[in-house]
Amino acid sequence: MKILYFIFFKMDNNTKIYIAGHKGMVGSAVWRFLNDKGFKNLIGRTSSELDLQNQTQVQDFFKAEQPEVVIDAAARVGGILANNDNPYSFLMQNLQIQNNLINTSLENNVEKFIFLGSSCIYPKMAPQPLKEEYLLTGQLEPTNEWYAIAKIAGVKACEAVRKQYGKNFVSLMPTNLYGSNDNFDLESSHVLPAMMRKFHEAKLNNHCPVTLWGSGTPKREFLIVDDLANAVHFALVNELTSDLYNIGTGEDISIKELAETIQQIVGHKGAIIWDSTKPDGTPRKLLDVSKMSEEGWQSEIALKEGITKTYKWFLEHQSDYRKVKI
Repeated sequence: MKILYFIFFKMDNNTKIYIAGHKGMVGSAVWRFLNDKGFKNLIGRTSSELDLQNQTQVQDFFKAEQPEVVIDAAARVGGILANNDNPYSFLMQNLQIQNNLINTSLENNVEKFIFLGSSCIYPKMAPQPLKEEYLLTGQLEPTNEWYAIAKIAGVKACEAVRKQYGKNFVSLMPTNLYGSNDNFDLESSHVLPAMMRKFHEAKLNNHCPVTLWGSGTPKREFLIVDDLANAVHFALVNELTSDLYNIGTGEDISIKELAETIQQIVGHKGAIIWDSTKPDGTPRKLLDVSKMSEEGWQSEIALKEGITKTYKWFLEHQSDYRKVKI
């Protein structure tokens, strides 16, 4: 009976839901989506209000607020450069954040816990597309292994809680995300927002050439964060049968094709220069999303539509980003 315990919990619009990291790209998208769906009891705290690395603060917060559902969208994130330059920070800060949230949720009898990670948890040279069962079957991509190891620990912690205590703790592993509230800082951002900003500022600078890292040959899958929020909602209102699910589109694109797509949407007319002295990262990273599809969920927003929507958001908020030398 312990394994079936969580089946009897029913969500409604008054369920008290704590979204950790609600001001970030993922957390804010989840907040908007749930709010639009009529959920009236959403809780969020900024990092200045609640330090998720501080165990005592997290425990006091849970005792005071008593959330019924927790969505862990809080993390230290960044691109290849940020991961390479800050290995200890990416490992330890993410471990501290997720360990505090997972353990305190267990201690306070949280009914549902959704852990959000990344497709970087899978081995660098795993067969494509990546299936959930490929976890821990090979060596990780060195440029982001610190973040990946932390997220793997979170996945296994949720699996262990589910196995030992019969609690409804589920891990959703999205592919490369982009969208509103993304990070456009060129020293710490991921590939899609970095390209968008470079092409935009180059357009303003008489369509000067844009230099991009690597060869352009690796292939990547991209999911707009609104679709991930949709998947989180699906996981909340349905009883998923497993503990780990890939979240993506099931389609990938070469970095070169991505650059040309963004360039076209932005309206940049200059040249693209590929700096092959910089690392490419994993050759290909495509998720097998059949497991989540069998549960009844699929992505809805196509890549060009999503990039166009994101560029519109960027134009409305570009004053928030400092100008950089192209």
